[in-house]
Amino acid sequence: MIVKALVENTSISKDIGSEHGLSLYIESNNRKILFDVGASELFLENARKMNVDISDVDYLIISHGHYDHGGGLRAFLNENKKAEVFVHQLAFEKHYALHSNDKLKYIGLEEELKQNKQIISTSDRFFIGRGIQVFSNIKQKKALPGSNSGLLMEQNGQRVEDSFAHEQNLILEEDGKTFLVTGCAHKGIVNILEHFRELKGHMPDYVIGGFHLFSPSSGSSEDPGTIDAIGRYLLATNAKYYTCHCTGIEPYNRLKALMGESIDYLPAGSEIRAY
Repeated sequence: MIVKALVENTSISKDIGSEHGLSLYIESNNRKILFDVGASELFLENARKMNVDISDVDYLIISHGHYDHGGGLRAFLNENKKAEVFVHQLAFEKHYALHSNDKLKYIGLEEELKQNKQIISTSDRFFIGRGIQVFSNIKQKKALPGSNSGLLMEQNGQRVEDSFAHEQNLILEEDGKTFLVTGCAHKGIVNILEHFRELKGHMPDYVIGGFHLFSPSSGSSEDPGTIDAIGRYLLATNAKYYTCHCTGIEPYNRLKALMGESIDYLPAGSEIRAY
């Protein structure tokens, strides 16, 4: 298993660009997988610098219908004509963010791309290949992140709070190890892990992705007590965590102080090799 962070909010060096977004290149089960494509074409530029050939990717998974995870989709489709692109059936609906100055911003995907022949619509639990599946329809046992506040969707012509039904997560199983990959964990990382346990009967060995403990719209983080409670829960799973993007630097630092070697940060340009 190889994971390369092509796009993230931060970078390991000035030679690798960064933006508010996420894109992870993964090699698993003899397949080349891209999980999200960031907010722009930056993932292509960083991929070349990191010796990743985007035209050779077999599968692209878009975690949910926000621009910072699917904004580079058109660029990907122009570069890669063979990959199957797995997008939740609700991801192309209209999504917005209400900023602290009451300014409303469209943050959805390009709707016309839904008609592309490479797009495959998913829902609930969807098996992509041997040891590769996505799942959504997360049961809410714990409260959703407070940093979801101000994220809206269009429903029957009205803008309402986003339900995040369009969010999906990736499971990879290889060499007796199980990996969970999240985009933003808008449904709550604890809820996602509990749903994972219901599906698989155990916790994952590795968890990679964003936990949405910080809101870029308001600039605020989850309260310290909530972060500590999440950290204690994560630590008890005995998984190894690599987090990034919407987790936020301050929440990560707090998790790191509590979890120690069980959690690390994953900036653009970094690489994980798990065997």
